[in-house]
Amino acid sequence: MSSASTAQIQVERQPSRDRVAALGIFEWPIWTKGASTFPWVYDDAETCYFLTGDVVVTPEGGEPVVMGAGDLVTFPAGMACTREIRAAVKKHDSFG
Repeated sequence: MSSASTAQIQVERQPSRDRVAALGIFEWPIWTKGASTFPWVYDDAETCYFLTGDVVVTPEGGEPVVMGAGDLVTFPAGMACTREIRAAVKKHDSFG
């Protein structure tokens, strides 16, 4: 499996209320995790909306991408990375 580049992590900073509503984000399940660092592989594409947190995701062979509260982020299926949660995360998730 080839590693994904950071260009495949899409970060939309502070999407509009209309965009959030159109996606139905507040109907998505919530995931929480405290400060930690761990490896991760995205089996499916994931789109998430951060309610709280400060996170750095570094894809294998790629550059770190910073994200946090108010960001709408999409990760590609198959991407291997290291997740560094610098401040506790609470986010809505949608997979596939």
